[in-house]
Amino acid sequence: MPAHQKAEVDAYTATACKRNTQCSAHPSPSRQFFSIPKRPCDSALFHYGVTGSDRKQPRVEPRSAGTTRALPSLARAPHARRRTKAAPGPGGSGGAVRSSAPPNRPPRPEPSAAPGGPGPSARHAPLSAEFRAERLPARLPPSSPPRRFRMLLLCRPFRLIRAAGRPPSRSIMNLSELVPALNDFASLSLAESWDNVGLLVEPSPPHAVRTMLLTNDLTEQVMEEAVQKNADLILSYHPPIFAPLKRVTWRTWKERLVVRALEHRIGIYSPHTAYDAVPHGVNNWLSKGLGACTSVPLHPSTAPSHPTEGTHRVEFCADTVEHLETVLSKIKDIPEIFCLTTLPVRVDGEEQTRVSLNCSQKALLEVVALLSQNSLLYRKTEILLLQKPLLPHTGMGRLCTLSEPASLSDIIERIKSHLKLPHVRLAVGAGKTLDSPVKKAALCAGSGSSVLKGMEADLYLTGEMSHHDVLDAVANGISVILCEHSNTERGFLSELRDMLTIHLQNKINIILSEKDRDPLQVV
Repeated sequence: MPAHQKAEVDAYTATACKRNTQCSAHPSPSRQFFSIPKRPCDSALFHYGVTGSDRKQPRVEPRSAGTTRALPSLARAPHARRRTKAAPGPGGSGGAVRSSAPPNRPPRPEPSAAPGGPGPSARHAPLSAEFRAERLPARLPPSSPPRRFRMLLLCRPFRLIRAAGRPPSRSIMNLSELVPALNDFASLSLAESWDNVGLLVEPSPPHAVRTMLLTNDLTEQVMEEAVQKNADLILSYHPPIFAPLKRVTWRTWKERLVVRALEHRIGIYSPHTAYDAVPHGVNNWLSKGLGACTSVPLHPSTAPSHPTEGTHRVEFCADTVEHLETVLSKIKDIPEIFCLTTLPVRVDGEEQTRVSLNCSQKALLEVVALLSQNSLLYRKTEILLLQKPLLPHTGMGRLCTLSEPASLSDIIERIKSHLKLPHVRLAVGAGKTLDSPVKKAALCAGSGSSVLKGMEADLYLTGEMSHHDVLDAVANGISVILCEHSNTERGFLSELRDMLTIHLQNKINIILSEKDRDPLQVV
């Protein structure tokens, strides 16, 4: 027998049952014995596994790290677990040799070919049955793993082969769990009343989400990209379904989006103006293009509900107990009356009873009609409007005050750099030049005509405005910078991906669309 083969098999049998063996060529802690061959040292099992003498040993070429090759010979589980009848050994008795392997890979010495001996290609030559019976014991030593563990080890390579080529695994979120998490990130109650936000397309539950695709506009090209990338949910900043659909056919492109989404079990979620209002939303990102500044919302948002029940508070005083009890009994019969209380007070030296109640807009009409029947009570009645409290740093648009005034030309270059645009559209305010200082700027991502109108500032920054709104601004000495609608929004998606990764605790894979772009270009 060649000396280099004996040296290799001696090294193999000496460490056959040791665990957590470390590869000398590629040190790494606790490498398990079975693995897909990726490096030269990983192929020791496949060269030295004991098989039938009528079968040829599989030869696995060394592969570089991170690559995978299909191993057809390993897919035959019965072959990997076959008992091989060994030839008579030195003792004259034969035995059954199991093909079970030790739990860890032995270090493989690199043989050097003797002068005139076999070359490097001979290292992978299969061992003869006689030599295997001579060098390997008929039964596994007592220190070998139990039979059940050996069976698990034999099955492990096939699971690894099936998993080859998959991206790194992450946790999976059910859609019913993911949607509330997205709503917590930006409450849909902050969206404008005319907007269509939230979950727009829902596959039949349960629906597991592994990958979420972010896009500014959901076009057919983006939908095809989502299908190719196996996305389970599309977060589209703009809602692809805005006007109600009377049918879902293949006739229009928006109907086709819904059809394809349902066919491929892809959900569609849109936040739109809810992301405009939140402090960490689109407008906050756009304001970073101006430089160092402080900002406040142009139109602050209010809390989603009143601090107390009802929209109005009614208060009046009564001086006679008998008449008061009659009025209170009738008030209690009116629906949507809340927090009805009575309190003794002294008015102009007289003891009276003050009544206070909260009610809805509808109930207010009935209360006023009841009190108007008594002129004395009606004259002493006060009606208060209960307003929802304002939310700090939340609302539409931003009024930004720069830390240091900058010229209009400098502001233009900052915005182009922030939005990564080669050009923008500019209307210089009356009496202003490119060197005029800018101290205050009012901005709104997307279409800002209605949000910016009437605001006092040196500059308006938005995606698009109507022709006449631009004329009004210029006439009032306000310069206008237009960047096209989606160009003032799309760059926010990169920042959104990082924030959602943290908010969702890295449970799903979040990717950006590569097909999403503004439909307008300068030619």
